[in-house]
Amino acid sequence: HVQLVESGGGLVQAGGSLKLSCAASGSISIIYDMGWYRQAPGKQREMVARITRGGSPTYTDSVKGRFTISRDNAKNTVYLQMNSLEPDDTAVYHCNADVQPTWPRTRSNYWGQGTQVTVSS
Repeated sequence: HVQLVESGGGLVQAGGSLKLSCAASGSISIIYDMGWYRQAPGKQREMVARITRGGSPTYTDSVKGRFTISRDNAKNTVYLQMNSLEPDDTAVYHCNADVQPTWPRTRSNYWGQGTQVTVSS
């Protein structure tokens, strides 16, 4: 059984910063790609940023230059540093991980429950 738990969301004024964390726990053999997705009210979930096990990041265009994704493989944790936040960044942010569990040995995709980020204008 694998769990992802996010933290670090909150309310911030436009132009401010937040740092999200997501820790994976459970019967983990290896974690491949990890990422952050977000879903605003009335909109589809979208990819914000992803990072490979080796540390190569990918960002959606709207956050390039403002957000930075990183990970600590020893801690099974992924981070999202969000700077210059804008009201359009308001959403529930979900952590995602591609995990090879120790048992059952079926590589699967896991999601966290999400953390709310609200940016006021």
